[in-house]
Amino acid sequence: MLKRLPPRRRREGLTDYRMRLKLAKSGLPRLVIRKTNRYIIVQVIKCKEGGDETLLTVTSKKLLEYGWKGGLKNLPASYLTGLLAGIQAKKKGLKKAIVDIGLHKPVKGSRVFAAVKGFIDAGVDVPAGEEIFPDENRIKGAHISDYYRRIREEGLETKQFSKIGDIYEELEKHFDEVKERILKEAEEA
Repeated sequence: MLKRLPPRRRREGLTDYRMRLKLAKSGLPRLVIRKTNRYIIVQVIKCKEGGDETLLTVTSKKLLEYGWKGGLKNLPASYLTGLLAGIQAKKKGLKKAIVDIGLHKPVKGSRVFAAVKGFIDAGVDVPAGEEIFPDENRIKGAHISDYYRRIREEGLETKQFSKIGDIYEELEKHFDEVKERILKEAEEA
């Protein structure tokens, strides 16, 4: 008797077909959040017969247009990317979505859930427990600023802060400024 091979994407560890089927059966658009080595990607995808339709895509690189000077894959950038995606989704008439984190492990307070929090704060209804989101200080980047200050006090040089280090002195303030720009542009449009 021949043993049947699992689908290629399952073998490669790229797709969990059981979870995907559950999400597709919900009938709601999926809020898809992916992390790369450089960016956070937030998409809204609608399941359709014959293939999925991507309604919108926002990467953290878009934050540069709003004056963001911090890293593009950290927790504050994830939140702001989710906020941008949520604003765009609301403009397109989307009222509700369901989270699809793919094969990422659901870790409490992670970048993935920071993006979900930003999407919800934009006004789109997404079913998620409040306890899974990072706290407000982490979303604003207080933990990054504290780490940066500690490294500077100890006189340690690191590559991660070499290009734009001084912005991390007051990352919380910078976060608030960029968030204001995003919200202001959303009101004007």
